[in-house]
Amino acid sequence: MALPTYASPLERAWRLTYLVICALIFIFLIAPILVVIPLSFNAEPYFTFTEKMLTFDPEGYSIRWYDKLITFGMQEPEAERGFAFWKDFWQNATWMQVTKNSIIIGFFATILSTALGTVAALGLTRPEMPFRKQIMAVLISPMIVPIIISATGMFFFYSWVRVPMLSFENGVHIEMSRLAGSYAGIILAHAALGIPFVIITVTATLYGFDQSLVRAAASLGANPRTAFFKVQMPLIMPGVVSGGLFAFVTSFDEVVAVLFIADHSQQTIPRQMWNGIREQISPAILAVATILVVISIALLTTVELLRRRSERLRGMTPQ
Repeated sequence: MALPTYASPLERAWRLTYLVICALIFIFLIAPILVVIPLSFNAEPYFTFTEKMLTFDPEGYSIRWYDKLITFGMQEPEAERGFAFWKDFWQNATWMQVTKNSIIIGFFATILSTALGTVAALGLTRPEMPFRKQIMAVLISPMIVPIIISATGMFFFYSWVRVPMLSFENGVHIEMSRLAGSYAGIILAHAALGIPFVIITVTATLYGFDQSLVRAAASLGANPRTAFFKVQMPLIMPGVVSGGLFAFVTSFDEVVAVLFIADHSQQTIPRQMWNGIREQISPAILAVATILVVISIALLTTVELLRRRSERLRGMTPQ
């Protein structure tokens, strides 16, 4: 908001100082992320800016590390890039396999955390709900407790719990297996970490919901189920989707729980990046980080658009 024409010199000086402070905070937060992007185009296998990069010499820039993401782990990385090449990439490329795992795990963890988080938020916003603050504190505790503690507890608990799972060894049959070392265990762990984000987002949306709309629907003959799905759910859907996006990002970026619970064959993108840093430092990791930054920006943009839509549906002016 611009200052009025009658603002005093002191007010103008304070506004300028305020803008400078905000700009410095923004640079402090965003610079470590933005510096990764140009480094991912480094033609040399270094994690620093070379002289050619600093002088903007085209020879100092290359997409070799993005190409490395495609060919790493393939059986025939030097083959002509036709149908057979891309089939090999889809079936054997390491980064393609870990991307599949991350998307599958993130998808099911998001569905589970969104469903459970929305139900919890609906209960926590009801005035007759007893011990609401205490229950809320317990449900959002995964956000507060250090992830290393949560992951350690999940590992011991999932190592003890056995559940029936499908086995494809020696024919398809059901056997009792530990949650630790299984995709089900990873999904449950990621869902537990994503539920607090869904609860907070949906709860904030429900506090702004006009309950008189539900009472109006009831007065017109709608039962509670119809009123929820026809009146309440469409209005809080932007908040539900926003919470689901936060849960997906949480699952997509999680590495500590995967290190504890998953076995060697259940690699995700963050875990593969961790392995790459430990075993062989390569700027290809910077290329992956750049792609993840672009994905995160797209998801955050979606969340902001949903927030504005939610405000418009509630008759508020988007800020």
